[in-house]
Amino acid sequence: MTKGQIEAKISEAVSKFEIEYMGRGPKQIRTLIIQDLIIIRLKGFLSQSEQKLAENSQGVELLKRVRTTLFENARSYLETIIKDVVDVDIISTHSDVSTKTGEKIIVITVGENLEERFEK
Repeated sequence: MTKGQIEAKISEAVSKFEIEYMGRGPKQIRTLIIQDLIIIRLKGFLSQSEQKLAENSQGVELLKRVRTTLFENARSYLETIIKDVVDVDIISTHSDVSTKTGEKIIVITVGENLEERFEK
């Protein structure tokens, strides 16, 4: 598979994960592989009630805490589905939500430079 095909498969898997484990899929998703990093950017994944909740600082704090807890509880499953696509060890997984833009970023560090696979 090409780099673009792998990135698309990761996007598809993460979108499915978001629907099944986080309750809602993103309107847009993009995955980039850069050396030993997989960067996934999700847009439009907050529900209307979450957007309303994020209108004040207490709501932002609560929303981030709930989303982080949900993500942490399902982290091993996400790492498994990513590993199924790229067939490489996952070193670490990081995630953050922007309540201002409605975006979520997931950064995954893997055990080898994935771009080298595509340079051959």
